[in-house]
Amino acid sequence: MMNNFVLYFFAALSGACIGSLLNVVIYRLPRMIKQQEEEGYNLWLPRSHCPRCGFTLAWYDNIPLLSWLILHGHCRRCSHAIPYRYPLVEVCSMLLCIMMAAMLPAGGTLIASWTLTWLLLALTFIDIEHQLLPDLLTLSLLWLGMLFQLLHCLPHISLQQSVIGALSGYLVLWLLAHGYRLLRGKEALGMGDAKLLAALGAWLGWQALPLLLLLASGGSLIWLCISRRINQRSLTAPFPFGPGLAAAGLILFIIDNAA
Repeated sequence: MMNNFVLYFFAALSGACIGSLLNVVIYRLPRMIKQQEEEGYNLWLPRSHCPRCGFTLAWYDNIPLLSWLILHGHCRRCSHAIPYRYPLVEVCSMLLCIMMAAMLPAGGTLIASWTLTWLLLALTFIDIEHQLLPDLLTLSLLWLGMLFQLLHCLPHISLQQSVIGALSGYLVLWLLAHGYRLLRGKEALGMGDAKLLAALGAWLGWQALPLLLLLASGGSLIWLCISRRINQRSLTAPFPFGPGLAAAGLILFIIDNAA
């Protein structure tokens, strides 16, 4: 019982802290890719600050969840609203890490699941805000999937299945995207989606790809209908597919590896 408490406490603490780091990645990485900032701007510098007044945050304003609650979601100096995305990412990371700790065996598989969760969270929120899936994250996810397989942290698949999964995942969406472009003369899927599916193929194996695509497509379609109902979103407006892939991939990973 005590061991479980320690594990869950560590999962919650790690999830909240990494969630705070993910917020930095979600905010800064797209700006770096689009070159919206001055030279020298990166994931670490300058220090965390208010985007409106430039006030550099003290350490006690950077405590995951608590600082946002204490400040009532506003900058200490200029009262500029801090987006709800910041506590949402930290809560999601914390809860998912606790859930993984409860459902998966402790050890390498659990560490792999946390790594997968964190990268998918970052990709999901970046895709929602910018319709962008950065190579830095998708390719890191792909190679980490193969690395964890080599370290025997993904016992449900072999290295061969992982490699074939990565190749098949990329090829499927590449063919769909290029086929649609030839038929209709416009883009339907970005190559970021293909790279994300390749990465998930490396984690899940090629056998999981048909069900993964079915779940991702169904979930995305449901969310598109809900968005149209709530926000009057046009069905022809660009819609990110990355969150659907991420959610489906995480669900299948849990099912495959649950203790």
